[in-house]
Amino acid sequence: MPLPRLFIASDHRGFADKQRLLRVLGDSNVREKFEIIDLGPTTLKPEDDFNDAAINVARNIRANANSRGILICGSAHGISIQANRFKGVRAICGYTPELVHLGRLHNDANVLCLSSDFMDDATMDRSVSMFLSAEFLPEERYIRRNARLDDEAIY
Repeated sequence: MPLPRLFIASDHRGFADKQRLLRVLGDSNVREKFEIIDLGPTTLKPEDDFNDAAINVARNIRANANSRGILICGSAHGISIQANRFKGVRAICGYTPELVHLGRLHNDANVLCLSSDFMDDATMDRSVSMFLSAEFLPEERYIRRNARLDDEAIY
């Protein structure tokens, strides 16, 4: 059975953190659980828009069951807003590992949005670790609430 995919992308402000995270993930046991796919950019593009990264990850999440995504920009706000416009995408801002844990536990979050401007490397790494290890708690109330998120999704 193929591994679930982990899609990762950023805008210019998150580029350095994305490159660092790819190295960290590649050196960890994450490769045993996920196929890591870098959706770019592969070079720093100072004029790019966060929207493109978020759209690319969101489309890939929808096309690949059980996949997850990581997006990085300056604040994490823009990419999370854009990603959440897609049906089936539940993007959260992962400023702390505790918030990420709740997002996975209660919301079955499948996209983690990180802030290159407001998170240090250690916090970012702990948030990513929590995102990849925590599992959804499939209680009826969480299932019902999460299903309602898609009722008015744009795409």
